[in-house]
Amino acid sequence: MASPSRTPASDWLSVPHDVNALAAGVWPANAARDADGIVHIAGMPVTELAARFGTPLYVFDEEEVRTRARRTLAAFGDAAAAHGAAARVYYAGKAFLSTEVVRWVLDEGLSVDVCTGGELAVALAAGADPKRLAFHGNNKSRAELDRAVEVGVGSIVLDSLDEVDRLAEIVARRGATQPVFIRVNSGVHAETHDFLATAHEDQKFGFTLESAPAVAARVRETPGLELVGLHGHIGSQIFGTAGFRESAARLVGLHARLRKDADLPVLNLGGGFGIAYTSADDPTPIAALAAGIVEAVANECEARGIPMPDLAFEPGRAIVGPAGVTLYEVGTTKPVALDGGATRLYVSVDGGMSDNARPALYGAQYSARIASRCSDAAPVLARVVGKHCESGDIVVDREYLPADVTRGDLLAVPATGAYCFSLASNYNYVPRPPVVAVRGGEARVIVRGESIDDLLARDAGLATSMERNV
Repeated sequence: MASPSRTPASDWLSVPHDVNALAAGVWPANAARDADGIVHIAGMPVTELAARFGTPLYVFDEEEVRTRARRTLAAFGDAAAAHGAAARVYYAGKAFLSTEVVRWVLDEGLSVDVCTGGELAVALAAGADPKRLAFHGNNKSRAELDRAVEVGVGSIVLDSLDEVDRLAEIVARRGATQPVFIRVNSGVHAETHDFLATAHEDQKFGFTLESAPAVAARVRETPGLELVGLHGHIGSQIFGTAGFRESAARLVGLHARLRKDADLPVLNLGGGFGIAYTSADDPTPIAALAAGIVEAVANECEARGIPMPDLAFEPGRAIVGPAGVTLYEVGTTKPVALDGGATRLYVSVDGGMSDNARPALYGAQYSARIASRCSDAAPVLARVVGKHCESGDIVVDREYLPADVTRGDLLAVPATGAYCFSLASNYNYVPRPPVVAVRGGEARVIVRGESIDDLLARDAGLATSMERNV
């Protein structure tokens, strides 16, 4: 497990000119402070949100999600059209999934990628046309595959020979025809955390470039399975286009080889596009990413004298990550002396690793601001920590906050729309927070929070004990 660096500060972290400023690109575009210093998100003051829904609280700017979905679809659609191809964009539901978010992205023209039976159930419950769903996963159960075929999902991404056998039995029994992709590891090592890199050879996903032709032949020989394309994904939270372009080049080579035997109309190049978590992050604009990746495919196709396939992409974090802000209430503050005479202020909040596991899992960096007021106090080096019984329970490893940060302040952590709710747990029996959507000065709950009663309701021992006392 990766641990956040324990140095007092980092090369990327500098003393801010304004400790109240909300960094553009890190916060939702609709976030701003009012004359009293209170942060508003999509017209809703965070103080009102906290009063109505409590803290911790996940807040999603609906318009930010919709805008990013539209821009992404337009970017890849325009880039593909320039080379005579079409592009489909799937929203990667693992980043954050609820029925409301499924409806948002479908409204904006995206399809949805799911990777478990539970995610499939959420998408269907939202009213998604099954043909607009793709089903991933490295160990899809027989029951999950059967359900996917039953409802008629648009495609299933095959990840192992065992899965080919399972799916072959299901389509034969149901008399169905199921479009499928083959997940291929391009061998491109993305410049990201090891746990986020998914195209290197020594990991659980997909087939190697060398083994993929034999897999394709087997799939094509299997009645009821229709091979429509290859699928590649090099990792997550990646800046720049170099890795994507190299992976695309390798997959086009395999695509060219396989299309000699039969049509192969689609190439899915995955997602993994990075976002800004701090002011030091400089993610590649989506239009530049799209143009660079599609151009690489077009060049490779031209060099091999083959037509450009239609393309598919699967962004998740890039759609919802910047739209989310998590609100906390400060409980205690504690100055801690460090080696060399420096001091770090520990700021404890009422959430932690149960609502944001990424710092503990990946050493992920975040930023934070007091959101309920402005401060004229000098900035001090701080670490925002949670309430869990772990020294690694860190929400924001290194940040400058006003020296007068104190109990009762609302602290906001931006760029928490992706993977925070998805990875949330009940560690230390802390209930998971609610999720609230804001738009046009109005707020509504889109995922109900848990209570202690909810947690106790699952305890079978408690039910047995109550029966004994009757």
